[in-house]
Amino acid sequence: MKVYVTGSGIVSALGAGCEATLDSLLNERPGIGRVRHLATEHVEFPVGEVPLSNAEMASTLGVGYPESGLRTVLLGIMAGREAIVSARLSRSDIREAAFISGTTVGGMDRTEQFFKSAFDSNSESEDSTELRFNDCGCSTELIADRLGRFRMVTTSSTACSSAANAIILGANLIKAGVTDIVVAGGSEALTRFHLNGFNTLMILDRERCRPFDRDRAGINLGEGAAYIVLESEESMKRRGMTPLAELSGYANTCDAFHQTASSENGEGAYRAMREAMDMARLTPADISYVNAHGTGTPNNDETELAAMERIWTHGLPPFSSTKSLTGHTTSASGAIESVISLLAMSHGFLPVNRGWKTPIQQGAVPVHQSGTKCNIKHIINNSFGFGGNDSSLIFSAVNKTAGSDAANFNETDS
Repeated sequence: MKVYVTGSGIVSALGAGCEATLDSLLNERPGIGRVRHLATEHVEFPVGEVPLSNAEMASTLGVGYPESGLRTVLLGIMAGREAIVSARLSRSDIREAAFISGTTVGGMDRTEQFFKSAFDSNSESEDSTELRFNDCGCSTELIADRLGRFRMVTTSSTACSSAANAIILGANLIKAGVTDIVVAGGSEALTRFHLNGFNTLMILDRERCRPFDRDRAGINLGEGAAYIVLESEESMKRRGMTPLAELSGYANTCDAFHQTASSENGEGAYRAMREAMDMARLTPADISYVNAHGTGTPNNDETELAAMERIWTHGLPPFSSTKSLTGHTTSASGAIESVISLLAMSHGFLPVNRGWKTPIQQGAVPVHQSGTKCNIKHIINNSFGFGGNDSSLIFSAVNKTAGSDAANFNETDS
């Protein structure tokens, strides 16, 4: 059974919505800069913050307590609503659909405000009740409640592969006949817990990150949310939708090499990409572009290149890391970069790997020139999480006939 993408929504440091995101990508306008909204003393680290305060988002979305105090939830509602509108989902469609969201910090930003007073209290306090929003599943439920009454709601939490795994789970539900429509992706807000944790690992860059550069020094953390609407072919035709792309292949692997590092030969990354291509019945030569995980850390970029070189033995395909534009949005990255990949495919361009100057090794040159045009047929989108939880998604272009009747479209050959 084939699974198609019929809608998308996004908010990140590049802007709110697909249109704003596309404009930033085409004009190579990065969203990474100084901390503005996060209450942290570590202002020395550049971050990819969404350029909206909680109050601004709550006002735009028309929501109050508790959503107004939970940034992960606000970001998720914003991106989720755009995806649903994009796919023209009705209330009745949503009642039969599933909602799957990836996150790791959940409501940690709220917890940070009330944990000390709750901890210091000897009894139940009003502040301690605020800690109920910490759970990842609570964020997912609050987002879903504002989007509609879904048939099924669940959360994926596998660190930086969370949103990609949400998309994989959604595709599997459709193929298993559980549902015909899934809204899948992820949402993640910056928190002090977040920033301090990566600072403890000593992998934050004090300058703008430079993925795949010889002199790279680490991550710029980011935040945001994105969701795509997955749909069976039968449902898509019944609703008269034109697909944005086909989710033709995917895989999740785990090499369990180390808690935070990848193996030297990139075994988990290699297996994820290879198995995704096998599902899609594609050869390495069929891949037009790889949206790499590309965090900018010494370990990730070198091992991801090693994995790619095991697959593309006669020269790498065009590849880049859009984390150089958005920051590393951790659990939401798989969905944010899926939407960016879909925008690149539909508008025929290759996203720039900003900040790159010097190759790590001969032949390892990412897309670094603005305005690079490309007829993209198949994209691999990589998302690799701690513990070696590695996922790859493949989006394939479809040829669309004139008009909006999706029943008549012809698929590209795989």
